[in-house]
Amino acid sequence: MAEKKADDKGATENESASEWISLFNGENLDGWEMYGEEPFTEHWSVVDGAIVCNNGIGEKNIGFFRSIMTDRDFGNFELELEYKIAKGGNSGIFYHVIEKEGWGHDYVSGPEYQILDDEFSRSEKEPFKMLASNYSMYPATGKKPNGYMQWNKVKIVYDKGHVEHWLNGEKVLEFEEGSEDWLAKKAAGKWAGSDSYAASTTGRISLQNHGDEVHYRNIRIKEL
Repeated sequence: MAEKKADDKGATENESASEWISLFNGENLDGWEMYGEEPFTEHWSVVDGAIVCNNGIGEKNIGFFRSIMTDRDFGNFELELEYKIAKGGNSGIFYHVIEKEGWGHDYVSGPEYQILDDEFSRSEKEPFKMLASNYSMYPATGKKPNGYMQWNKVKIVYDKGHVEHWLNGEKVLEFEEGSEDWLAKKAAGKWAGSDSYAASTTGRISLQNHGDEVHYRNIRIKEL
């Protein structure tokens, strides 16, 4: 067997790094579009290398508006990003989002990784609607978030129905989409009777405008 060359390790690392797709270039919103309308609304901007929703409003909430989403679909994936949110703020990361006339918003189709300032939340109190939850389905546990307007790291894994939510390097939620338990929770909660929620195993990644200030950066995805 040939002796391993000194640069083999570097080649392997480069190959691994190349599997990641950057979803944000740090300069503009190329690769993103509004859900359900064009052009981009004034709520979304790029500031200091981050996608920012409602920049500079602080603790104020200006009401619910449209999300932005990637301009391409993803199926099985590993998604990573960092976020920071204003005191008491609410937002969310959605996946498998489908844009369809009459559906109105991304949450109609896409499951959500909830982004929330739990400590000072003005909008949510139930465990399955707090930070890192699968919104209105499964609560996250063992969370160690940094406070408002401090950066936190998110990872979402979707692999043939197996879903993981990570926060700051710790896995805080794991479930099987489509399982008996999942179907029971869906039937008993907010999504009961909804034919659109989690109906697709491919779709867009979207970022929610819940009316609060939130920043997202270092957004990348790996297809599985």
